[in-house]
Amino acid sequence: MLKTFSIGGVHPHENKLSAHQPIIKAEIPAKAVILLGQHIGAPAKPIVAKGDVVKVGTKIAEPGGFVSAAIHSSVSGKVAKIDTVIDASGYPKPAIFIDVDGDEWEESIDRTETLVRECNLTSEEIVKKIANAGIVGLGGACFPTQVKLCPPPAFKAECVIINAVECEPYLTADHQLMLEHAEEIMVGVSILKVNKAFIGIENNKPDAIQLMAKVASSYAGIEVVALKVQYPQGGEKQLIDAITSRQVASGALPISTGAVVQNVGTAFAVYQAVQKNKPLFERVITVTGKSVAKPSNFLARIGTPMKQLIDACGGLPEDTGKIIGGGPMMGKALVNTEVPTAKGSSGILIMNQKEAKRGEVQPCIRCAKCVGACPMGLEPYLLSALAEHTEFERMEKERIMDCIECGSCQFTCPANRPLLDYCRLGKGKVGAIIRARQAK
Repeated sequence: MLKTFSIGGVHPHENKLSAHQPIIKAEIPAKAVILLGQHIGAPAKPIVAKGDVVKVGTKIAEPGGFVSAAIHSSVSGKVAKIDTVIDASGYPKPAIFIDVDGDEWEESIDRTETLVRECNLTSEEIVKKIANAGIVGLGGACFPTQVKLCPPPAFKAECVIINAVECEPYLTADHQLMLEHAEEIMVGVSILKVNKAFIGIENNKPDAIQLMAKVASSYAGIEVVALKVQYPQGGEKQLIDAITSRQVASGALPISTGAVVQNVGTAFAVYQAVQKNKPLFERVITVTGKSVAKPSNFLARIGTPMKQLIDACGGLPEDTGKIIGGGPMMGKALVNTEVPTAKGSSGILIMNQKEAKRGEVQPCIRCAKCVGACPMGLEPYLLSALAEHTEFERMEKERIMDCIECGSCQFTCPANRPLLDYCRLGKGKVGAIIRARQAK
């Protein structure tokens, strides 16, 4: 029997239109716009200035705090300015603008295709290389990897869980990455591994399961786990539940279960950083949609305008209704196509007008479908009502901070209620209240 998590979940249409499309190297942009806040925590601090010449892989920003990450240039050229740009959130954020000139890489980066399997570095040396390379979680949360690998002294990592689920509809970047770079990923997993490592893959990717299991057989302590297809199984807490049958308590850290979760793309980035001295300055991004001429998976440099990737797929379809950064469940609508790609850019979804149109909102009939779908055991109908009436103190008591913003509630609501929108609003307000309280 296939494993899955124990509470809630939904089954949206998969729409994996770009499945098995080989990874294409995207063209280098004429100008790269590299955001300083590409991770959870403090934005990075620039260490370059206007007029400085940089190469591919040059460090251009240092971590701005303990929970932060270094930023590297994805192109070679000259720093044009440090200014603000509209990012995927729709707000102006600080960024480094680089005018591209050629494609000269830092000499320390090993650009060969040779697999480097052996790693004789200590744990401290590995963590230092990961930090210097600016590695963050590539599943969307973008938590700095070096911080996750150094849990508080009260906790002990017993296993590493690799999230290769890719449960978000439409997206196929992780799937194709496994098919093309299974060996490198496995080395990355072995570098991250404590005592045991599990690689969770949903069974709608049988070719990836078969290939990864075959490669894993020559690596001690790594097991591939086939999972039942169930959204949002890629959520950290849901994946821990599915693989270990341990639940993360409300308000607790995932490490409290003894598990450290890393995305499969992160494992690949760790291999490149530790074994090839390559910082994180490019990633695989899915560009897709039902009206897109050629849904594709691109290896794109960070800071590439999303318009460039859309044009490489045949351009923006005439019936475009909305452009989503990410997938349809957890992604957010983009304000324009000039938004630069970042470390957390897993996909660009172009929805047609029919898909993009929301149904007319009806009164809640207390059917409780949202309650049954919530993977965190919350009451979304109640939380959204509390947010609508600005009862944020009550929302905190009703555990709004446990919400993972997966959208299962809104997906299943027959009344087309904007449950996720209100939960996101309330979660942001409650988070601010908690931070203000802790600062006193």
